[in-house]
Amino acid sequence: MDRRSFITGAGALAAAGVAGPFAGVAQAGVNGGLRPGPGYGPLLPVPDERDGVVRLHLPQGFRYRSFNPAGEAFTEGSTTPGRHDGMAAFHGRRGHAILVRNHEVNGPVGAFGDPAKAYDPAAGGGTATLEVTRYGEVVRSGPSLNGTMMNCSGGPMPWGAWVTCEETVNGPDVGNDFSGGDNSKLTQKHGYIFEVPTDRRASAQPIRSAGRFAHESVAFDPSSGALFLSEDNFAFPSGFYRYLPPRHPMAARRLLDGGRLQMLAVKGEPNKDLSVGQQPGASYKVTWVDIDDPDPTFTGTPSNDTAIQAVGLQGRAKGAAGFSRLEGAIFHHGTIYFVSTQGGATAPGDTPPSGFGKGRGQVWAYETWSNTLKLVYESPGSTVLDLPDNVTTSNRGTLVLCEDGGGDNYLRGLTRQGEIFDFSRLVAVSGDSGAEFAGSSFGPGGHTLYVNVQSSQGRSFAIWGPWHRGGF
Repeated sequence: MDRRSFITGAGALAAAGVAGPFAGVAQAGVNGGLRPGPGYGPLLPVPDERDGVVRLHLPQGFRYRSFNPAGEAFTEGSTTPGRHDGMAAFHGRRGHAILVRNHEVNGPVGAFGDPAKAYDPAAGGGTATLEVTRYGEVVRSGPSLNGTMMNCSGGPMPWGAWVTCEETVNGPDVGNDFSGGDNSKLTQKHGYIFEVPTDRRASAQPIRSAGRFAHESVAFDPSSGALFLSEDNFAFPSGFYRYLPPRHPMAARRLLDGGRLQMLAVKGEPNKDLSVGQQPGASYKVTWVDIDDPDPTFTGTPSNDTAIQAVGLQGRAKGAAGFSRLEGAIFHHGTIYFVSTQGGATAPGDTPPSGFGKGRGQVWAYETWSNTLKLVYESPGSTVLDLPDNVTTSNRGTLVLCEDGGGDNYLRGLTRQGEIFDFSRLVAVSGDSGAEFAGSSFGPGGHTLYVNVQSSQGRSFAIWGPWHRGGF
């Protein structure tokens, strides 16, 4: 993260009142406007430079190395957990990248790392911090937050931190979730966001005022100091939130608790359902409604389904909009881009996915400077874009979309002109059918794309090659 260009770009755009670099994509790309984008050519099997095994298909000229798989020892002790998920790359010494990576582990399986430092010694999720070279060689690695749960995605902060999100409301005060884990074994409430500095262990103190719900990702607006939060509620409508800290994080140099949580609503259209198929060029003026009780106290051990809706129902009672499974989010030049994994209309020939939402994915843009929500892209079908999840941007402003579909999963690019293209295909692993791409992030200078494969046999990858030849 280059703090100077991050803030300068945002401030200039906000002051000028002009659209970000995706201004034309809504007209070019929505509702199935597939255009054969500036890709890199056919995807070919490429051996992993770690051990020669083919794990990815990539365009000609690209190479990769996998590193830090599940079960491998960290350099700083303990063992790497599985379910590698959201991640960001920060500038390190000698051109290295500092990676802060989530592990989406559910259930009371026990903390990895030192249980004495865990937020909840019974919970198995958290984050790891690694220093790696441009070619995926690990210099050091170790736990940076442990004892949290279902750490799905999050977001990088320009003061040198990662905010990680718990995609759950598990705890000793609510009933068990779909996994069947025994919540009575947990010692803490879960469903919060946590700040993880890049240069030291996290304090393991949740930001409770930012809400207790199925958090997915965070995108920070340096102009206002607001954090924009996505919710991935699998079986129910999801909301898009913003957290207003009591002090600007760039001045405080950290994220403070005690702020205000709000939820997006469409002006003049209370409870607007944005999970369904949209018209080309769909655009909405929005407002924000306050969440009066962001960290509700439960009595009588409600069901997990009841508890996971407690915050969202407060917003919808005031007219907040509903989306389908909001996942990845990223800030870019005054705009927050975020993904609705199952949003949109069901395409002919596609089987609707299970859960809330029957489409194959939408990409939305919230313009912080105009208070406008726009549809960037809606998948015309699973063969074009299948359940997008995590998202990042390249130096050229192209979105990198990680798929979470039921068949072959791809890394796909979506350009500012609405052109979509395939960049990488994940090779299926026997006995690991749920594997998916996650946590994509370009390292210093844009030389390397770091990305994870989330699965029980998860691992991280460093990909490099002739980026100048195509849309990234």
